[in-house]
Amino acid sequence: MNIDFHSHVIPQSFVDAIENKTLALMARVEGSGAERKVVHEQGYVYPLFSEFTDVSAKLAAMDRKGLDISVLSPAPPTFTYWAEEELASAVTRLVNDGVAEMVAERPDRLRGMGILPMQHPDAAIAELERIVSVHGFRAVEIGTRIEDTKLSDPRFRPVLRRAQELGVFVMTHPYYIGNKSGLEDYYLTNLVGNPLETALMVADLMFSGTLDDLPELKLGLAHGGGYVPYQIGRLVRGHEMRGETHAVSKTSPMELLRRFYFDTVVFEPRSISFLAELVGADKVFLGTDAPFDMGDEEPLKTINAAPGLSDAQRRSICGGTALALLGEDLA
Repeated sequence: MNIDFHSHVIPQSFVDAIENKTLALMARVEGSGAERKVVHEQGYVYPLFSEFTDVSAKLAAMDRKGLDISVLSPAPPTFTYWAEEELASAVTRLVNDGVAEMVAERPDRLRGMGILPMQHPDAAIAELERIVSVHGFRAVEIGTRIEDTKLSDPRFRPVLRRAQELGVFVMTHPYYIGNKSGLEDYYLTNLVGNPLETALMVADLMFSGTLDDLPELKLGLAHGGGYVPYQIGRLVRGHEMRGETHAVSKTSPMELLRRFYFDTVVFEPRSISFLAELVGADKVFLGTDAPFDMGDEEPLKTINAAPGLSDAQRRSICGGTALALLGEDLA
């Protein structure tokens, strides 16, 4: 089984809510046909590719890439972390139900991943419990930060703890609206900013004691874990030498790194081999980041080109890790 665990959608109901102004989403749809795009007032613009909204287009892309199953996750602009509770809850429910409807069209090839109104923890827990019980989702996607608040903030701990109790996989993904200061040129907000956001989150979760407090929580990292796997030695050295890094957590960052799961969206086959050696192939899963322009259009080619991997490691990366996280046995 070749399973894509990083595949984005934007349910048509979310697009309709923008176009019909049924929810105050601070966005608009411009253009027509293949040229349609969503423009957010905060400064974020993205093409409205058919693969975002149409199951047939998603399946066609999967077939082209040799993928058997995709786990559909809402694109980060649907997170709506800026919204007040009533709006945030309404949007989140709309999006999650939209994902479930897409999955229901082809349950043999699609699985669902939900989102949560993280800025309102009680509402987030309620929605988490709902999508697990009603839709059977085994994964949620959340931002590496919740607007300007770190994920390690105590207010989010009950949400993460409930995910741990339910055995739900938590996929973290960079989230911000507009360009980041100093990264405005050359698309650096994405090229450098996204992996940096993940690295900052991981280091903070390690040193803050959050991971120690949630020992069974399954956390995923987009884009191969950002910069962390390739600079983990620096975090280990800092933890050994600097009092502020081990004031709360006494656990080595190297040990904590192996708590995470990593996708293969790195575009360099040697990086996948390095990841598999560093954390184990059972902690690495295939991802495409489709249909964004920074997605991997040939994920199997990337994995197959990774030097030194055994057949068992490739099987784990291509589907075994994903099946374990979904709690499924499709052999």
